[in-house]
Amino acid sequence: MSDRIELHDELGEEFPANTVEVHDDKELLADAAAERFVAVIVAAQAERGNASVSLTGGSDGIRLLEKVRQAPGDIDWSNLYVYWGDERFVPSGDPDRNELQAREALLDFVPLDPAKVFPIAASDGPYGSPEEAAAAYAQLLHTELDERGDIDLTVLGMGPEGHIDSIFPHSPAVREQTDYVVAVHDCPKPPPTRVSLTLPAVHRSRHVMLVVSGEGKAAAVAAAVNGASPDDVPSAGAVGIESTTWVIDEAAATDLLVDIDDEEE
Repeated sequence: MSDRIELHDELGEEFPANTVEVHDDKELLADAAAERFVAVIVAAQAERGNASVSLTGGSDGIRLLEKVRQAPGDIDWSNLYVYWGDERFVPSGDPDRNELQAREALLDFVPLDPAKVFPIAASDGPYGSPEEAAAAYAQLLHTELDERGDIDLTVLGMGPEGHIDSIFPHSPAVREQTDYVVAVHDCPKPPPTRVSLTLPAVHRSRHVMLVVSGEGKAAAVAAAVNGASPDDVPSAGAVGIESTTWVIDEAAATDLLVDIDDEEE
């Protein structure tokens, strides 16, 4: 089963502007998200010769990358620029590193140009603090985006309280209005120290895709889709320039589908 719910009437020719796709389970969800990942990147490369993506960690994000590895389509990997939405400020070989997980799932198996892959610095890297690492990544993003334009695709997972990247509710990160990247301390889930893109950076994305599974996230999905304040539910502020797509499973759609059924009665 796969349902598509239009959030608004405005549609693009190839990618609907604001949609929710509901799939039976995590595997079908990952298949659909991978298909969209490939389609957005291939379309961008057809238009401009290169493309850019911001990756996420978490089980849903990594499962997506494994699916792309299995069916990479027509992506020109040598002309793909790769960024990360957030990173745990831990040593480079730590299994908690989003970069390491992404490499094991996909990046080490495709012919990327290493000069076009931009991980966030590890704690044993050149910067002595997450603030320094955040400032360096912010400068890099500004340079990259000024040169090539907006990120083509930002992939996001979501936590049960609605956090995306390392942007948690009622935190300085979610309230940041200017800086593209910030240091995050005392995260509610370990590891506690991180470097994260902010909503202003997410808003520099042509297409945003939120990949979410599980009943424990259903309330946050419904709140975000129905227009909650990003301060309360950060994922509500994850909006792309051209499209915003929620790719979710039935469990994560539970509260959203109840809301829709109530409206139709």
